[in-house]
Amino acid sequence: MSVVLVTGAGTGIGNLTATTLAAAGHTVYASMRAPHGRNAQHAHVMRAQAATTGSDLRIVELDVQSQASADGAVATVLGEAGTLDVVVHNAGHLYVGYVEAFTAEEIAHLFDVNVLGAQRVNRAALPHMRERRAGTLIYVGSTTTVSVPPFLGPYVASKFAFDALAMETAYEVSQFGIETTIVMPGAFTSGTEHFPNASRAADRQVSGAYAQLDGLVARNEQATAGLFDPSVDADPVAVAHEIARILELPAGQKPARSVVDFTQSGVEDVVAVTERSRRDFARRLGFGELLELKSFHAPAGSSRGHLLTRE
Repeated sequence: MSVVLVTGAGTGIGNLTATTLAAAGHTVYASMRAPHGRNAQHAHVMRAQAATTGSDLRIVELDVQSQASADGAVATVLGEAGTLDVVVHNAGHLYVGYVEAFTAEEIAHLFDVNVLGAQRVNRAALPHMRERRAGTLIYVGSTTTVSVPPFLGPYVASKFAFDALAMETAYEVSQFGIETTIVMPGAFTSGTEHFPNASRAADRQVSGAYAQLDGLVARNEQATAGLFDPSVDADPVAVAHEIARILELPAGQKPARSVVDFTQSGVEDVVAVTERSRRDFARRLGFGELLELKSFHAPAGSSRGHLLTRE
């Protein structure tokens, strides 16, 4: 079993992932902002659930907008557990509205949470993983980087950047025995607080100029719900179960990407094509080794690491 740090674990997919992994036997640090303040109730419920089930779930304070907070959270994990095997990058926020109406500062704030937050946590966690020559990074991305739905412009842009940073980091850390998977959830209209807690643009004057589209924005969530097959239970806990499944796979056999989508959007087909193209391009550049996880568990009679290939 692994020691796991989950960011943004107060609600939604992060919360479901933390409790699911703890129930599976992992030692889980569920991180959130202000666990003794604004998120005190979430922290209380999670602790109570862990006590009832006997799982090892611990709450740790982590604000992904602060490097000092990320460093402190990782230091707490290492101080208590002695190691950190897995980071689940889940923290994120949603903006809904017209792109022009969001100021550059608002979009920068969203990128600070959704993109730079993962970078801060990586800078805190990767030194330990590199020293151990082992670890797993799970990024909770989004199918919006394929489907690109309307009226979510800044959010979609941030998920593109998050995805790209994850892939680029994966090339480099693979050579230190650190494995990466990008899990791509589709839209969920229940079971998370993504839509209810979404932010709108502050510039009401510009938003007003787009008033003729307000009806379309207003039915965004309803339109999304219409994509689901009524016979299928589109529960976001499926994302947590997929992350748990991935962590059970041996080193070198974890997928580069995994899609969990109930909207029948064909994202899996697009991902298959783009992944083949990406891997082929890297090989043609002469960087094929970066696609392979370098294992530092040397075979008997050898003092050198070896490569574990994954497709």
